[in-house]
Amino acid sequence: MKSSEYVFNFMGGVYVHNVGIFLFNDVELLDFAGPYEVFSVTSELKDYNLFKVFTVTQNGQDIKSVNGLRILPDFSFENHPDIDILIIPGGVGTKSEMLKEDVLEWIKRNHSNSKITMSVCSGARLLGKLGLLDDLKCTTHHEVIEHLEEIAPKTIICRDKRFIDNGKILTSAGISAGIDLSLYIVEKLYGVDVANKTRIYMEYGDWEQLK
Repeated sequence: MKSSEYVFNFMGGVYVHNVGIFLFNDVELLDFAGPYEVFSVTSELKDYNLFKVFTVTQNGQDIKSVNGLRILPDFSFENHPDIDILIIPGGVGTKSEMLKEDVLEWIKRNHSNSKITMSVCSGARLLGKLGLLDDLKCTTHHEVIEHLEEIAPKTIICRDKRFIDNGKILTSAGISAGIDLSLYIVEKLYGVDVANKTRIYMEYGDWEQLK
């Protein structure tokens, strides 16, 4: 049963976005923890309860990140709430996840229903495998570019971009770039003031110049 915490979408006249983060074994830690922090911090700030952030694994069981940190997810493929912002992180585990038909089907289905789908780092492999990046500009980790070219030859890979916005599908470069893309999405949805307050709280980038 879906938690009632995530069912409603309006709070005080403001749309609350459900942010669903896909997790799997050998996920890169900061790939998902960075975006998790950005969207969670934005919601923690006074008057900015704008996101409900949760994690999803295939079977609802815990997984281990690339460096061995064990993570207990909130939901499985079978019981998670609707996802407005779908986050596909990277890590060496994407090589095996892209070969799993049920995983690809889940991503495809939730992408169809999402307002935004974003990949971080080598998470682009999964979107590329599904053909979702065909004829679109994208970016990924610099060490994954050649593999992504093999997976998705119709994709236009931009090697010098921190992140790329194609409208519904957004991609970021390696690891820490997921933080930049997440802050960009906060600004895109709710404006520069909200995004800057998140940057200041996180002491991220040139945050002192924003005070």
